[in-house]
Amino acid sequence: MKLALTGLPHCLPYRLALLPCPAACLKMGPNSDPIDPALRARLLQEVRTPWRGLRRGLWLALAASGAVGLATMAMRAASGAEVASADLLIQVGALGLFGSLLWLDRNRAGS
Repeated sequence: MKLALTGLPHCLPYRLALLPCPAACLKMGPNSDPIDPALRARLLQEVRTPWRGLRRGLWLALAASGAVGLATMAMRAASGAEVASADLLIQVGALGLFGSLLWLDRNRAGS
């Protein structure tokens, strides 16, 4: 079996492992179709804000955890039980911090 080692230098590991070379290694010919504009816009947006969906899910889960903890402490305080002020401060801080991170990571009209 003859191995063709043509292409860009960073393609060499792919060629040696007999893996398909990534699209960046392939040269586009004059007859190749350009990338779809909608796909291009989506990919450029992902480059600007990588892992955005995962981050927003994490911020939402942590903000919800702070809200549930705060609601639990409010119910305990309403029933007459003593609630430690440090614990209350932690829950308020968590809800404020992760809520603001979720708000800051929102879609902006200009971007």
